[in-house]
Amino acid sequence: EIEGLTRAGQRALALGDAREAVGCFRKALRLSRGTASPRLRRACAFNLGAAYVETGKPEKGLEFLLRCQPSEGESGEHPGDLHFNIGAAHEGLRDFPKALEYFGKAAGRGHAAQAGSRAGTRVQMGCCYLGMREPARATRCFLDAARSYATAASPEAAAVALSRASGSMLQSRRFRTAEIAGVLARCRSLCESIPDPALRGKLYNDIGLGYSQLRIFSLAAESFEQALALCGGEPDRRREAALLQNLGAAHNALRSFGTALGWHRRAAALHSTLGNRNAQGQCFGNLAYACSRLGNHEAAAENYLHALQAFRDSGDVQGQWQACEGLGAACFHLGAPQKAIGHYKEAL
Repeated sequence: EIEGLTRAGQRALALGDAREAVGCFRKALRLSRGTASPRLRRACAFNLGAAYVETGKPEKGLEFLLRCQPSEGESGEHPGDLHFNIGAAHEGLRDFPKALEYFGKAAGRGHAAQAGSRAGTRVQMGCCYLGMREPARATRCFLDAARSYATAASPEAAAVALSRASGSMLQSRRFRTAEIAGVLARCRSLCESIPDPALRGKLYNDIGLGYSQLRIFSLAAESFEQALALCGGEPDRRREAALLQNLGAAHNALRSFGTALGWHRRAAALHSTLGNRNAQGQCFGNLAYACSRLGNHEAAAENYLHALQAFRDSGDVQGQWQACEGLGAACFHLGAPQKAIGHYKEAL
């Protein structure tokens, strides 16, 4: 009966039914207390503790995981897995030094025997270092994980690890542009072999954001377009709007203002549909800037007015200041200096 409950719990976890899994493991643990096998009791406590950790209850999970540590003189069956899950519980409790201690133990035991397991441990260690605000050390963990995932023939996991590595590199400011661009290029090349369109789209978006921070806007725009092509269906509308906005901003930076206009208009319309007034204001501001660079100051003034109203509606003071400043410049170019002065004063 205990074996049946354990299998049912594992199936429920695989299907994402956390409540059912915890229920099965709890019943199995209760039954195991009536047996003469301490090993069986430890195994049941481990399953329940790990399930609690996976379902976002690290404190409760840690309580059961600590129970299943072998007594002095006994040997545990899977010490690496136990250490990994205790580390994950401490990470969930934001006790990052303690989590790193246990992840380090897991890396030296059975949990690290397989390349994929070793990579998973390194990813968790990287997340801990990020929690401790040490992005350079996190970078090394993510890069090591990416290499292990590549060895294990897991391109999806390797690409995610590289994406995290590039983000950590950008945070740390200790890496050269060429180094970060190299990691982004490796991540981008792996995306081509990822069958899941949602994951591929998310990665292309993250890559585009990385290139934008490096001010490599041509590759940023390409990546955003690749992400946009994979963005379909109602649940992705917010991501689609953000991608359209990012594409417009990238083309502004590339000084391809005519191309940027279409992206800005589409982004503003979609943000309006979604009720995201502040983001719509940003799109109107970007659209106004593109119009002004193309010499269409009347359209620039109109869009700066739209941006100003959107920022007022959303309470964005900095956005209002920027829109007033843009309005002042547009009015000056239109030969209305008094209006321009009024808007400049409002900006002040």
